[in-house]
Amino acid sequence: MLLAVDCGNTNTVFAIWDGEQMLGHWRTATEWQRTADQYYVWLSTLMNLQGIHAKITDVIISSTVPRVVFNLRVLADRYFQTRPLVVGKPECALPVAVRVDEGTTVGPDRLVNTVAGHHKYGGDLIVVDFGTATTFDVVAADGAYVGGVIAPGVNLSLEALHHAAAALPHVDISKPQTVIGTNTVACMQSGVFWGYVGLVREICTQIRAEADVPMTIISTGGLAPLFQQTAELFDAYEDDLTMQGLRLIHDYNKDIGTQV
Repeated sequence: MLLAVDCGNTNTVFAIWDGEQMLGHWRTATEWQRTADQYYVWLSTLMNLQGIHAKITDVIISSTVPRVVFNLRVLADRYFQTRPLVVGKPECALPVAVRVDEGTTVGPDRLVNTVAGHHKYGGDLIVVDFGTATTFDVVAADGAYVGGVIAPGVNLSLEALHHAAAALPHVDISKPQTVIGTNTVACMQSGVFWGYVGLVREICTQIRAEADVPMTIISTGGLAPLFQQTAELFDAYEDDLTMQGLRLIHDYNKDIGTQV
């Protein structure tokens, strides 16, 4: 069984895979202070509650928070007696090498999404990930990550607006009934929602024009379902794209290791 861990700036997701079947997945807040023992107690309790009694033999990790990786490595070693694959490290191979400026470090989550997106949809692809940041990943015809765009995340923008303007409250993002708000909350929600619709549409338009090829646009991430309500903004939505990518990268490394 494979344990896949995706550690983002806000949340960390764990998933158990039996081949191509995901048996379960769970989400927790990302905290670099959390120890391997705490991870294990939390994870094993949730597995038992769902009746999952799988023996984990492999672990793969994608993390945008470097300080978290150490304790996740300890978790894999101490409780599952395995050395984890860590996306972005030299020992973790990718099906197709990235093509970006020399010396550039690409976030592991973006690499994982690239692999999963290309596997399901082929190349000439834009992956829009609504996370702590809103990222646009461009996937070439052969599956290579060739660059992208990083914009502030939706919730990050709302928090900045709330903290920088004393009179503006904290609001939850939702699709407003009308563009013109008739109260402060509705005005803020409209500005953020339709502002990001415009941001996504224009950036994707410019990427397509620059690439000069037809491109498929898919969305993923926590707030992707909200923006999926907007007609013609995306061609598809993928709930577990990163987890699928982690499984595919693990299988690829296992296959090339067997061939050596």
